Amino acid sequence: MAKRGVRIGLIGSGFMGRAHALGYATAARVFDLPVEPVLAVLADVTEEAARRAAESLGFARATADWRGMLAEVDVVSIAAPNALHKEMALAAVAAGRHVHCEKPLAPSHADCQEMARAARAAGVVTQVGFNYLCNPMLIAARDIVRGGEIGEPVSYRGIHAEDYMADPDAPWSFRHDPAGGGALADIGSHALATAEFLCGPVARVRGELVTVIPERPDGRGGRRAVEVDDIARAHLRFASGATGSVEASWVATGRTMQHDVEVYGTRGALLFTQERFNELHLYASDDPLGRRGFRRIEAGPAHPPYGRFTPAPGHQIGFNDLKAAEMAGFLSAVASGGPEPFGFAAGAGVQGLVEAIGRSSREGGWVEAPAASA
Repeated sequence: MAKRGVRIGLIGSGFMGRAHALGYATAARVFDLPVEPVLAVLADVTEEAARRAAESLGFARATADWRGMLAEVDVVSIAAPNALHKEMALAAVAAGRHVHCEKPLAPSHADCQEMARAARAAGVVTQVGFNYLCNPMLIAARDIVRGGEIGEPVSYRGIHAEDYMADPDAPWSFRHDPAGGGALADIGSHALATAEFLCGPVARVRGELVTVIPERPDGRGGRRAVEVDDIARAHLRFASGATGSVEASWVATGRTMQHDVEVYGTRGALLFTQERFNELHLYASDDPLGRRGFRRIEAGPAHPPYGRFTPAPGHQIGFNDLKAAEMAGFLSAVASGGPEPFGFAAGAGVQGLVEAIGRSSREGGWVEAPAASA
């Protein structure tokens, strides 16, 4: 029996737009999905840009009118600049479409809550793009923590660092727009999402935001002031009583993809780095003396969904495979009506932490995390 087709409309064809398209196409072949994703329409800023991307990525039609596209699709995938997410998502939700939106979900926690409420009222399924949480090694780490193998977590340390803004002559871009920009919102959101994924909800934060490069070329021969953070750091107090810290930097010279995690418990510890993201390192305090040390756990078919991509351990999966796993979870929720793997309410929670850290940096002192409900 043929599967029901779900028509996909993609807004934006840059780095993340391409990742979305590849994710849907791969998910359809790798996972036993209850529906068949159909790459229906791709929207971009111009007809020509949309046409080129649609031909390259396998979409049936191209358009520069993302609003007009809503009548032709079942799912809308938003990979546009951050400041546009709210408008696009609310329009898609109002049209009764399921929505996948890249992080950060929206410029403010209030905006995110509005989006989550609208989606819930419309009965549509949503997803926010935190595909790193689909990594089999992070899933294994979460299972180890929840299973008590390292005892009670007492300390957490996370960092997400890249260098794509390290050049002071790199131009001002949408990522520098105060309406949704800054290193904390752009990549620190990954560090915060991972912290809560592994150690549960964060209750309080104390943060510091730093602008390293105060102005950048504006693309018209002048320079434009930078009003967002290049580096962000925050102390965390989890609801469980554990404490920790996270750091985000997009001016970390030499780092192209550092997403490191350390979890220290009463009976062991875990180490993970995205730079070798098919590995997890586990320390067990009850190992005998003379045999203690971090042991490497290598990703393999025993760590779902790794086996969907390759039957052999050690052969490794990659970034776009994580996006395919994310899309598979999203489409399964679309087919069943839920539960959402990481919906708008969860995305609002992360943005609430981002906002609280920013407030702490401005005012000093600890700040309570916003309530989880939207």
